[in-house]
Amino acid sequence: MQSSDVRATARQHLFPHFTPRQAWHSPQLPVIVRGEGCHVFDEEGRRFLDGLAGLFCVNIGYGRSDIAAAATEQMETLHFWPNWSAAHPAAVEAATKIAGLAPGDLDVVFFVNSGSEAVESAIKFARQYHRSRGEASRTKMIARDMAYHGTSMGALSVTGIPKYKEPFGPLLEGVRHIPNTLGESVPAQGSAAQLPSLEKLVATIEEEGPETVAAVFAEPVQNSRGALVPPEGYWAELRAICDRYGILLVADEVISGYGRLGTWFGSEKFGVVPDLLTFAKGSTSGYAPLGGVLIRQELAEGLMDSPTGGVFTHGATWGAHPVATRVATANLKALHDEDVLGNVGRLEPRFQAGLTALADAHPTIAEWRGTGFFYAIEFTGDRESGRTLTDQQSVELVREVMPRAMREAGLITRPDDRGATMLILSPPLIADEAVLDELLTAVDHVAAAVDGHVR
Repeated sequence: MQSSDVRATARQHLFPHFTPRQAWHSPQLPVIVRGEGCHVFDEEGRRFLDGLAGLFCVNIGYGRSDIAAAATEQMETLHFWPNWSAAHPAAVEAATKIAGLAPGDLDVVFFVNSGSEAVESAIKFARQYHRSRGEASRTKMIARDMAYHGTSMGALSVTGIPKYKEPFGPLLEGVRHIPNTLGESVPAQGSAAQLPSLEKLVATIEEEGPETVAAVFAEPVQNSRGALVPPEGYWAELRAICDRYGILLVADEVISGYGRLGTWFGSEKFGVVPDLLTFAKGSTSGYAPLGGVLIRQELAEGLMDSPTGGVFTHGATWGAHPVATRVATANLKALHDEDVLGNVGRLEPRFQAGLTALADAHPTIAEWRGTGFFYAIEFTGDRESGRTLTDQQSVELVREVMPRAMREAGLITRPDDRGATMLILSPPLIADEAVLDELLTAVDHVAAAVDGHVR
C-alpha cells in the first residue's frame, strides 16, 4: 500500500489518540514502518531519531530479536491464561523479577495492561484497603496540579490538567489538587516541610479531615509541566506526612520506572519506599502492553487477610497476560545484562552539558529541567528581557514551527503546551554519545527555528 493510501485509509478507519484534526489530515502525517536501535523509519525509508522513546517506553530500543523470540516461544507454549484463580509461570517469573528490583517491601505485583489501568487499580486498592480496615470514610485522593495520571475516569479524576478533564465531567468526587514543585526550593537553614506545596498538602488534609483521605498520588519527577525534579528532601517529607495521617503514598512511575532516571525506579533515586507504585511503559520497552501496581507486602496481606476483604475485587481479562509478562522478563534481563542503567548514569552529565550549551545559544530557551534521560526545554519570548510568548506564538510554535523543524532535522519528539511551551526529550536508554550528539544537534535546529519565528 502506498503511503498516501495508508494516510487516506487511516483517516477513514483509524481514530487517533490526542491528535488534532489538522495534524491527522496533514499530507505529512508520519507513517512509521520499522525501528532499529534509537531510530525509526518511514514508508519512504527516511530515518528519524526517536527523541521520546515512543512515548517514554522504548527503553531498550527497537528491533530486539531476543525479545521477539521470547514472545514467539511463549505464544507457541501458552499464548493465554487469565490470572483469575490460577497462575502461570510467565507472570510469576515477571512478578518475582520486578519485586526484586523494587525498593523496600514492594514485593507484590498486580498486573494490568497500561499506565491508566495501573493508576485506576491503585485508586481502587487504596479505597478497598481502608474499607477492609474499618475505615470506609477514607475515599478521597490528593494529587498535584498539572500532573498527568491517565485517561480512564478514575485516573483522569486524579489528573490535574483541566483541558483533559473538561470534556468528561463530572468525574470522581473527593479529589483535591495541590501545587506541584515548579520553582520551589528549600529555604536557607530550613527544611522541606516549609515548601509551599507541602504546607498546602498538610492544610488540604486538615481541611478535608484526615480520616477521609485514602491516598496521595505523585510522580517522582512530574512529566506534565515539564520534567519537574523535586527539591531536596521533598519525597522524604511527603512520606512523613502520609505516615502521620495514615494515608497511602502512591508513586506514579509509569514514566520514571525501569531506568528512565538512572535507577530502576524513581522512588529509589529519592530514597523513599511508597505504599503503592504504578508502572507500565518501560516494563516491556513497548514490545507488549503491560502495566501494574507494586504493593507493599503488609498492605497486600492486610487486604487479603481482612474479615471484610479476602479478595481484591478488581481485575482484567488480559491482566498478567503470558506473552506480555514473558516479554517483560526478557526486557528486564536485557536492561540488566547490558548495563543500560549504567549508560544513563555515565551519559547524564554529557546530556545536561549539551542542554546548558543550547540554552546559552538560544535567547528563547528559558531553562531546561530534568534528570537521567528525561528533560524538558521551556521556551519564552526572550530570556534576557523577560518577555514572554504571546498565546498566538505559543500555538504556532507547538503546532507548526517545532513540528516542521523536527521533520527537517529528522527528529521525532513532543512539543508540549501543558502549562508552558516546551520540547520534551526522552530518548531510548541505550542512546550512546553519538546518538545524544545527534539529538542535541537536532534540538539546536528546532531552537533556532523558534528563535527565528519569535523574532
